[in-house]
Amino acid sequence: MIRIAHIVNPVQVKPTSDLFVAQPVTFEAMRRARAFAAGEVDVRLLTAQYPEDHPIVPKDFEATPDLERSIMDLGTWQVPRKLPLLRDILGRMAEAAPDADLYVYTNVDIAPMPAFYTAIARRYEQGLDAFVINRRTIEATPSNVADLSLMMAQAGQRHPGHDCFVFARAAWPQYVLGDVCIGINWVGRALILNLSAVAGNFREFKHDHLTFHLGDDQVWRSDRFADYVEHNRRETIRTLEGLEARLGPMATRPAVVPYLSGLPGDPRPTRRPSLGRRLRGALRGVLGADKPDRGE
Repeated sequence: MIRIAHIVNPVQVKPTSDLFVAQPVTFEAMRRARAFAAGEVDVRLLTAQYPEDHPIVPKDFEATPDLERSIMDLGTWQVPRKLPLLRDILGRMAEAAPDADLYVYTNVDIAPMPAFYTAIARRYEQGLDAFVINRRTIEATPSNVADLSLMMAQAGQRHPGHDCFVFARAAWPQYVLGDVCIGINWVGRALILNLSAVAGNFREFKHDHLTFHLGDDQVWRSDRFADYVEHNRRETIRTLEGLEARLGPMATRPAVVPYLSGLPGDPRPTRRPSLGRRLRGALRGVLGADKPDRGE
């Protein structure tokens, strides 16, 4: 039986936060997916949290030792936010589940469909040792856990963002993550560089209906967090450099090349973003919210 460890980062938030609604949905969806896989896949649901977040940690999940560091320990920021470092979260999973076949990390607002664990176990059996599953974006309402079946019934819209990562446990010691923090852009890029560089067989699934997200507010894009974004961008470049020091040029690896955009060594011609894309980016900057999620 394939063994899967899945970790998320619960956070105690105010009722005004989108996570106040999203997290209970995620937790219940994870429970249902584990129940669906019972007898076929051994699934452990783990959390990595700060001490103050224990009230939101589900009682039937396994809480790993509390996180001790955050991005706040690494500098001074325009808008202080206690955002965890990704490698600390994944490190907690590796310590808690050293015998798992697969590790899964998802943003805490990403809810799995019932067949999630059985599907990723099957992909692993077919030879994939690392992959990313892009979410489906559904309507922001209904959002009550009691209406979870109605949420799952929605086909939703394809979303290009990376927020669900699956990789073989054996690859973890080779990963280079630096100090990227979650909740800010570039964190997913740093992780996907590792998945695609280290794996023997990597894929990105852009159309699978295996996870969903309520709405698409993209609060993490606010310009108020530009200093965090620049930090994560620098750490992603360090990630790339570290991987190249171990494995050689990433530009020669077809699986990695699609994720080199905006990074040194991208072998593809630079293309100016379309007018529509530039306008959408400007609009997001104007409408950006004040609090980022803990995810990309």
